[in-house]
Amino acid sequence: MRYLVIGAGAVGGAIGGRLAEAGHEVVLVARGAQYTALRDHGLRLRTPDGDRTHPLLTVDGPAALGALRPDDVLLLAVKTQDTEAALATWGPAPVIGGGTAAERLPLVCAQNGVESARLALRRFRRVYGVCVWLPSTFVEPGVVSAAGTPLTGMLHLGRHPHGTDETAHRIAADLEKSRFEAPVVPDVQRWQYAKLLGNLGNALEALSGPVDGEEAEALYARVRAEGERVLDAAGIAYASAEEQRRARGDKITLVPLDGVPRGGGSSWQSLTRGTGTIEADHLNGEIVLLGRLHGVPTPLNELLQRLANSFARERRPAGSMPVAELVRRADEAERVDARE
Repeated sequence: MRYLVIGAGAVGGAIGGRLAEAGHEVVLVARGAQYTALRDHGLRLRTPDGDRTHPLLTVDGPAALGALRPDDVLLLAVKTQDTEAALATWGPAPVIGGGTAAERLPLVCAQNGVESARLALRRFRRVYGVCVWLPSTFVEPGVVSAAGTPLTGMLHLGRHPHGTDETAHRIAADLEKSRFEAPVVPDVQRWQYAKLLGNLGNALEALSGPVDGEEAEALYARVRAEGERVLDAAGIAYASAEEQRRARGDKITLVPLDGVPRGGGSSWQSLTRGTGTIEADHLNGEIVLLGRLHGVPTPLNELLQRLANSFARERRPAGSMPVAELVRRADEAERVDARE
């Protein structure tokens, strides 16, 4: 199988680079400065076992490839806010032998949140969800850092909305030859919703820096508890924190990489790169949506969603709101909600 990695940033670059190192054929899809850097200089992948540069074929869309191959796998790794544009671009792409990518090719959504696979299923017949546990960083064009060892990441994989098939097992086998653990599960959404709860802290981290002090950890616990109340009210199952710890064990240890600044996750990286957008609408905003549908107040997630979008739109620096100020605003949001 040939892997077309649509969105060669932190997650896509790490997966694509590791697949290429294991001998798999990989095409990177990027745009803007990342496209130019990858096209001209290759992908520089920084990991605990060293730095390598991979001169992989890089394109900015399907037209550069002509008709796609029947053995192609589309691995979607853009931020959720960019999913619709990617689906509209790649879905109609012709495939050798007839038909389109949306009709014939598997689409693997290696993204945070739960919305992208739902969007994809409107267009693509064969959609696979991935619960992405892959600590990686992309803040400089052409350079992706992945600090996990001995495994680079853990990628639970399954059909969307449920089930497994031979294609899922073949993709998982390729990933497991490429420094990942890739359990094929029939209930991948249960793992994705568990990851969603963890990602509710992304906005907090983007606004106020690493969630590692007493104030920040206490606020994240409140935000997560609000999310759990919403999922419980909606009847949505999610893997417990203990189940996630058992699955990961000590398989992924983070190793500081020389020259890689201490930063944060995907939302922090979006602010650091000054992209002008952030995925809060599909992380905290997913909890807000479900809360409104099921009658559960979500003042904390609404606050983080609103502030994260404001920071991205105004291109404010990541981590520039003191955590004490964020806690003050969170307390006020809960008081206002209680009075309404």
